Amino acid sequence: MTDSNMHSDDPTTTTGETLGGPQGDSTRKDPDEWVTGDEPMTGAQRSYLDTLAREAGEEISADLTKAEASEHIERLKAANDRTS
Repeated sequence: MTDSNMHSDDPTTTTGETLGGPQGDSTRKDPDEWVTGDEPMTGAQRSYLDTLAREAGEEISADLTKAEASEHIERLKAANDRTS
């Protein structure tokens, strides 16, 4: 392992790593890549998806995985030009 790959709890150690930058939001992963994506959707997802579906006049299955719910949420937000 090279020095640039080593991580330390010492805040004075520099690793050459950066956060942010032009590649965008690195905290957002494709739902298909989620480790827990096949688990049932969360309560928060269910509630938000219910609101978005009602606003769009759609009926969506309540038996979705986290990944499926996320995909529907993103689709409905985009269709309604909703940002939150």
